Amino acid sequence: MRSSAPASSAEPAAAREPASPAVRGLFPALAETTDVYLDSASTTQKPLPVIRAVHRYHSSHTANAGRGTYPWASSLTREIETVREQMADFLGADPDEVAFTGGSTAAMNAVAQSWAMTALREGDEILYSPRDHASNVYPWHQLARLLGSFGRTIHLVPYRVNTLGEADIDDILGKITPRTRMITVSHLHHVFGSLSTLEELRGRIDPDIALCFDCSQSGGHLPVRVRELDADFAVFAAHKMFGSPGTGVLYCRRRRHSELTPFLPGGNSAVSLGRSGLLAGEMPHLLEGGTHNIPGILALGAAVGVLGDLGLDAIHDHNRTLTQRMITGLRRVPGVEFLPGPAYAPCETGYGILSFTVHGITATDLGFVLSELGFLVRTGAHCVPVDDAPTDEDSVRVSTHIYNTFDEIDRFTECVATIAEEVT
Repeated sequence: MRSSAPASSAEPAAAREPASPAVRGLFPALAETTDVYLDSASTTQKPLPVIRAVHRYHSSHTANAGRGTYPWASSLTREIETVREQMADFLGADPDEVAFTGGSTAAMNAVAQSWAMTALREGDEILYSPRDHASNVYPWHQLARLLGSFGRTIHLVPYRVNTLGEADIDDILGKITPRTRMITVSHLHHVFGSLSTLEELRGRIDPDIALCFDCSQSGGHLPVRVRELDADFAVFAAHKMFGSPGTGVLYCRRRRHSELTPFLPGGNSAVSLGRSGLLAGEMPHLLEGGTHNIPGILALGAAVGVLGDLGLDAIHDHNRTLTQRMITGLRRVPGVEFLPGPAYAPCETGYGILSFTVHGITATDLGFVLSELGFLVRTGAHCVPVDDAPTDEDSVRVSTHIYNTFDEIDRFTECVATIAEEVT
């Protein structure tokens, strides 16, 4: 999959620097350090409105939503539904298609357990990429194991990624059979920084095949419109889009609602007991059993507001420019080898994620040296299930956001060049 000779060496287009002091001033953690934060694919920095939303819940009128008629509780119930409407508008969905979860991993497991557990029949198939994040791999293996223990066999069919790090459409098409029930894909890959929309499959596959998108990295980094993706399911992680940890969103297309069974049945889960057992209620509460992560949902609403004010197109453009600037700088460094992704694209692209290695030093050691010099990056296998995928060596992953500057990228690439010169 790797090549040391990228397809294009074009210089990035000139761009205005949008990471102004006013923008960076929204993120107090950045004002408290001289470190350069380049790990936004793990979690983003938190803007002031998000911090205030969490503090406000815990310090004023703390109550449980959906559990009382007194004003403290009822106002929180309304606020949560307002955030649901905000998120639906953010995704181009309807409010009843938006369920709050404990994170994107919980959301993907909800797809497996609430839909696939009962919708799949003997011999049905799920197409997936072993090189995706573990949260889009392990739930399907767990599903196959659980169904197998009850005597029902489903097949997990792996497909390849290409040298750009995208889902290989030709390989997917070659592996679709009449028993294929779902194709799951990373919308923006967490290591390769490549975008897969499955657009090329439109009109070429059975429209009843469910399309599931892991949007953990794309949400909050570029505009995501679930109808344009033709998604049946899409999952989002609040903490990767300026929100707080422990909150996620599951988009579930309305045409799949009748196929769902309760997920986490209990209080507030829209189920009832009938003579034949549990009876499923209406979406989205069917997937929201238990107490909501109320401060997390309120923080998500604040995060969506900040993203709207900054503009997703502006964020997307800024990350593309930073990515191209980083590729140009690192391409000049002897010993740098890029993983699949935007460095191999025939045109200038990039979404703020770039992974690479340097000859003569392990990724772990390189990451340690970089951190000592004030550059905070991710190293390792990046949650790719190494026991299931054709593995790359560990790599350094750099991931940016609107608060990163051109100067930070230039200083980072110069630092890598200095280290590479010393080890090669």
